Amino acid sequence: MAADESTTTPPITDPVLIKRAKIAKWTLLANRVGYLFVALAMALFIMAFAFGFNSIMATLVIIAFLIGCALLAPSIILGYAVKAAYREDRERGL
Repeated sequence: MAADESTTTPPITDPVLIKRAKIAKWTLLANRVGYLFVALAMALFIMAFAFGFNSIMATLVIIAFLIGCALLAPSIILGYAVKAAYREDRERGL
């Protein structure tokens, strides 16, 4: 028996775990993109503050911030839900 055969895990066939893994993957992506848009809004605000505000810069700051918030709000909530589900499964010994 090779060393790598004993360390491999069988593929997950439970549909709940598969769906939970997909949700975790998408929430991680939404978190990263959401924080990126919030950082972009902050950078645009600093640039607008340094070079002078105009309506275009204000609009860009608001749009970037709203996109970031729209992505972050559900992804943070779903991320905590997935972590809680994993923790509950672990506590129950599943």
